[in-house]
Amino acid sequence: MKRILSFCIVGLVLAGVLVTASSGRKASNFRLLYWNIQNGMWDGQPDHYDRFVAWVKAQRPDVCVFCEAATIFKDGTDDYMPEEEHYLPEGWSELARRYGHKYVFLGGWRDDYPQVITSRSPIEEVARITGNEDTLVCHGAGWARLRVHGKDLNIVTLHTWPQAYGFRVPKEDRERSRAAREGDYYRRTEMEYICSHTIGTLPAEEAAGQYWMMMGDFNSRSRVDNWVYHYPEDDSRLLVHDYIHAATPYIDVVHERHPNDFFTTTGGRARIDYVYCTQPLYDCIVSDHIVSDDYTTPVRNPQKISNFWHPSDHRPIVVDFNF
Repeated sequence: MKRILSFCIVGLVLAGVLVTASSGRKASNFRLLYWNIQNGMWDGQPDHYDRFVAWVKAQRPDVCVFCEAATIFKDGTDDYMPEEEHYLPEGWSELARRYGHKYVFLGGWRDDYPQVITSRSPIEEVARITGNEDTLVCHGAGWARLRVHGKDLNIVTLHTWPQAYGFRVPKEDRERSRAAREGDYYRRTEMEYICSHTIGTLPAEEAAGQYWMMMGDFNSRSRVDNWVYHYPEDDSRLLVHDYIHAATPYIDVVHERHPNDFFTTTGGRARIDYVYCTQPLYDCIVSDHIVSDDYTTPVRNPQKISNFWHPSDHRPIVVDFNF
């Protein structure tokens, strides 16, 4: 009798643990996974992305946004792979199906660093953004729309210019350009262009009342984190997010929910990946976290191959919503 009672108690305890462990996911009905996967998940090429797929599948995302979504280099090297051998981005439909996503949208693409959206539900393609003659969006951007629980959800993806020197500045002039922080001003121009061609296409009050999210590798710091960086108040590295806060209805999800904490999104100490939402969408959030687990925590490549890390030089962000 005691043995039966013990089994019953253990069973109840395990049931309680399982309910507790899954309750956070049950409280939500929509999960976003964002990640800059570095060079088309260069780390995952040798095993045909098996670990990557297993990790993504375990997160059970409803929609994924990945930056740097193209194959570039040969396995374990920084040698360029012939273009005809690139698996991504053309292979995203096949890869996404392995973790349960049937739909794929590739954003605007002018170089080797596009962004891709994959989803369980159909994706409406709104715009692929690459810029114009006056403003080139170096890694492109995208605007897609999903129908989620009877609501239109606008998703904007981006990846801005990464360098301190300006875009397309000749090599011999880069030191001067870097000293002048021309890269910071270029990122600000890119951001204004992307916003004006996405959320800025609507009257401000109308857009503020809709479901919008914008995410990506912004390659820039935010003033809300300056208690960590200690930059001068007029530092140009703060320009991008100053613009977003002043000129758009977007809310910085991680900062707003954790105003007294700082979370790096890289292998170093820098938060340069962000998820922004408008207020109605922000109000639906039930949890968010920058993921640093056994798989996703960046580890510097031991051979010092370029600036490559394993599995990526960035950390993923997961946001749960309850619509």
